[in-house]
Amino acid sequence: MNENLPVLKIGKYQPRYPLIQGGMGVDISGSNLAGHVAKCGAIGTIASVGLAHGSPYFVVEKHNYFDANEIVVKETIAKAKSIAGPEGIIAVNCMVALTDYDRQVRASAEGGANIIISGAGLPLRLPDYTKDFPDVALVPIVSSAKAASLITRHWEKKYARQPDAFVVEEPATAGGHLGATTIEQVYDPALRLEKAVPDVVRFVAEEMKSDIPVIAAGGIWDRKDVERAFSLGAKGVQMGTRFACTYEGDASDRFKQAYIDAKEEDVVLIHSPAGLPGRAIKNPFVAKYLEGEVESKPCFVNCLTHCRYRKTRETFCIAAALVDAQAGNWETGLFFCGSNVVKANKIEHVDDIIKELFS
Repeated sequence: MNENLPVLKIGKYQPRYPLIQGGMGVDISGSNLAGHVAKCGAIGTIASVGLAHGSPYFVVEKHNYFDANEIVVKETIAKAKSIAGPEGIIAVNCMVALTDYDRQVRASAEGGANIIISGAGLPLRLPDYTKDFPDVALVPIVSSAKAASLITRHWEKKYARQPDAFVVEEPATAGGHLGATTIEQVYDPALRLEKAVPDVVRFVAEEMKSDIPVIAAGGIWDRKDVERAFSLGAKGVQMGTRFACTYEGDASDRFKQAYIDAKEEDVVLIHSPAGLPGRAIKNPFVAKYLEGEVESKPCFVNCLTHCRYRKTRETFCIAAALVDAQAGNWETGLFFCGSNVVKANKIEHVDDIIKELFS
């Protein structure tokens, strides 16, 4: 397979393997996981959201969460780079839906991120926030050629630049917040990789007149999935769930055990407080939520631009629930996952996964 691998070149950066480790928020993919993925020749990704939750810089009474998160984003990038070595490529995933999205993007660029990957909304102002860092590659996450076109036309008109790549994410299989507006739309055939990837590849070639790479995401687990993505025209793949369940993963052992224990009937879709569908493991907390029983810890930071919990108290504080999951609190956490979590039956090493995919 090695001889026929496509070349994944994003801006100035070309990893040894055409693989991106997906960003998983609230320190599921922090410095250790991203650093080791990059060290092994793929692109390691830090998720910028929620990194300050356990930081000594954050003091609830001072309401300084956003300031603290900027500091921790930079420190996390530095730690990842020290693990990855000089040739390692580190990306940061920044969610558009965040209140401090602009600050997280700037902190990522200032901290030395090579690539910024951005979804959970349309990253229309991303080039503005990174204008002082021309070497930082910018990669929107989209679920269709229509979204890719909208972003590209806006960037060309306002900033005279194009994206450096597109990640095309399939809502039907991806983890966490999904690229759909309703739960019903999650399984729309038009958003499956078989349709969306060739559509975006065609848009890039015919409309953009470019050869930037299209990266397939959602449902990537083994070599068969990788080869399928390449057959659709993708030049790279993004994998999140499998990397979360690794020795190098930054989550707690209990979080990883939740992945190993998950059965097909445990993987459910929920309405996130962010107003987006999300995929998670049905633990006691999620089971109660699906039955209409809402219990939530108090909001400790206004993290989302549109938060149903802060407006109506009908849902829950997603930040508190994700922090609990990262720490391994099975009863009260929100354990986001991809549909392939049911295939997790052991904790693996990052290097072994990459060798299995590409050796």
